[in-house]
Amino acid sequence: MATQAAELADAADTIVENYCAASRDQARLVQGVSMDMDVSASLPKFQKRGRLHALRRISALGRITYEKLFFEGDGTVKNQVIARYLTAEAEAQRAQAPSLAVTPENYKFKYKGRSRLNGRDVHVFQVTPKQKRQGLFQGEVWIDAGTYLRVQESGHLVKNPSIFLKRIEFVRTYEIRDGISVPRQVQSVVQARVFGKAELTIDFSNFSIDGSKRDAAADNEGQQ
Repeated sequence: MATQAAELADAADTIVENYCAASRDQARLVQGVSMDMDVSASLPKFQKRGRLHALRRISALGRITYEKLFFEGDGTVKNQVIARYLTAEAEAQRAQAPSLAVTPENYKFKYKGRSRLNGRDVHVFQVTPKQKRQGLFQGEVWIDAGTYLRVQESGHLVKNPSIFLKRIEFVRTYEIRDGISVPRQVQSVVQARVFGKAELTIDFSNFSIDGSKRDAAADNEGQQ
């Protein structure tokens, strides 16, 4: 039994090492990206809803900015839910971008086993942050068994990003496209201090990066 446990631990360590290597490769490729985003939000207690369409950009230094293109719905949802959520995300990323990576430097990894997601074999790890810092979360990361890229993260933030938000729970899903783990959707339940529970769903589309980097990523996936 001890030998089997040691072998499983070694295998899990190898998966994490491969995942970290794939993440570093992606970080070098994904610089200056942009994507469309549709944010649907609601305050169930007040039966208020709103929807925002925007362009989301991430600079080479990791700074997130938004160009808000279209909104329809209730102004309270726009200002008190969507705007606060996006501001908190941008500020957290800007404050600690280099130290937010889901890696052994920031998290403890515990192997939970194999599963399947959208037709792909995946490895499931429980992750626990080593420090309680803004932007870090406690939950799970699902790693594609073929490319070692992330395909899902879920859990809750361990530190509130805003005094107006008490707790944020989320499920972030990704799709692997041309050798890159591309954001697909974020589903969040936010406990706000004034308005109670808020629900958000963010759908991403039209992910775009520099053409030469995309070609390099595709070549990298072909070598897996």
